[in-house]
Amino acid sequence: MFQSRSGWERRTETCMRRIALFGMGAAIGVGALAFTFWPDSEPDFIAERAPVRWDEEPLSERWTRASLRALETHGAPLIALVPEDIGDYCPAYGDGGEEVRKAFWLNLLASLSYHESTWRPTVSGGDGKWHGLLQILPATARGYGCRAGDEDSLKDGSLNLSCAIRIMAVTVPRDQVISRGFKGIAADWGPFHQERKRLDMQSYTSALPFCQK
Repeated sequence: MFQSRSGWERRTETCMRRIALFGMGAAIGVGALAFTFWPDSEPDFIAERAPVRWDEEPLSERWTRASLRALETHGAPLIALVPEDIGDYCPAYGDGGEEVRKAFWLNLLASLSYHESTWRPTVSGGDGKWHGLLQILPATARGYGCRAGDEDSLKDGSLNLSCAIRIMAVTVPRDQVISRGFKGIAADWGPFHQERKRLDMQSYTSALPFCQK
């Protein structure tokens, strides 16, 4: 979830090296400036290292990388938006930076895909109409310009997730909500219409450390 060394630890190590090289007197002035003015070059929280609900699945790392790539490209509208109902899913989202927001969407995708396919990337449902992790209809995928536009490609977990993010990046900004009636993600995914599943997704993401205020 967090980098192995914080910015404070890195600055401390650098100051100690200066003490060893130049003596205590020379290091005090430089070290004081370093502690006061030297900003972290890297954020302490990185979405790629955040816990994800599917982490125990064999293909989880591949799915996580694919989802993050999609969120950083055609999924960027999701990161820029603060949905009206975000308090039900991630109370700290509005105050979080880009990495926190990516980690939230990543976990919402993981939760939704569990309820759609129990993380089986090659499963088909609806009498063979919907396919893959997020059970996407090929015609819907093609309508949104997804790279995966047929049954076989939608059974590639990475392509399926990328397509789902492309769809959500249209419907969530359009409706300004994650799920309200048939708006937002609920326009395309049934689990949001089932109270038990919707509450499960909300309770899981809300309990994530980076979503708590």
